[in-house]
Formats: sequence, structure tokens, C-alpha cells
Amino acid sequence: MAKEVAGQIKLQIKGGAANPSPPVGPALGSKGINIMEFCKQFNAKTQDKAGKILPVVITYYADKSFDFVVKTPPVAIQLLEATKKKSGSAQPNRAKIAEITWDQVKAIAEDKLVDLNCFTVESAMRMVAGTARSMGITVKGTFPGNN
Repeated sequence: MAKEVAGQIKLQIKGGAANPSPPVGPALGSKGINIMEFCKQFNAKTQDKAGKILPVVITYYADKSFDFVVKTPPVAIQLLEATKKKSGSAQPNRAKIAEITWDQVKAIAEDKLVDLNCFTVESAMRMVAGTARSMGITVKGTFPGNN
């Protein structure tokens, strides 16, 4: 018989750096989940992605056990890494902070495709380009897909 799902928790944690301090501890502790067990499992699973912010969805069950799924880093974080910037523009419609190519957009879109709600790389590229635009990052050139 399947376990009864009690709920889900969504967090963003740096890879390989989960510890019982906030935000992890209070979020899990309030649900009765073993915090140290989660931290050990998460750190073991994400040690190859150390330092990157990773969204994680924790499903906890009525018997206080849990499962978790680690997703790919957010598009905004990947764009900042690609442009080597610390943050997006405060005024994205006026002040552009960087430029990226469609090849970089495609690489991010292919990486993130499993977590996005689209089916083709072209639509994922458009989503990534929209995020870039809202951060003040210009995408050079014309869209390589079929217009």
C-alpha cells in the first residue's frame, strides 16, 4: 500500500550546503521531518553542484518519512552565471546590464527543459529570453527558430 502524502515543501538551497539553520530547519521541523537526515541526503545528492542554488520539492508522508526531488537551478541564476553578473538590472527596460547569444540561451533552455512547462526547445528558449529581458539582459541576434 502506498504511503499517505501529508504535504509538500518547496525550498531553494545551495547545493551541498544544507544545514539545520533557517530556512531548512524551521520549514522541516514544523512538519516533524528529521532535519539532519534530510540535510545528509541532500548534501550527498548535490555535492557535485556545490554552491549553486537548487530548488528542491520535499514530499512528506503521514509517518514522518520524506522523499525529495532536486530540480535544475533557476533560469535567472543561470543567466547571471552566463553573464558573470551579481544581479539583474534595477531598471530592466532602461538600463541593460549585459548581452548573451542565442547559443547561450539554447544551452540554458536545454538544461532547464525538464522543469519548464513547455515541450520544445524553441518555446523554452523564448521563456529564457523573456526572463533575460526582465533582468535587463539583451539577447543578441535574431531568434534562430522558425518564426
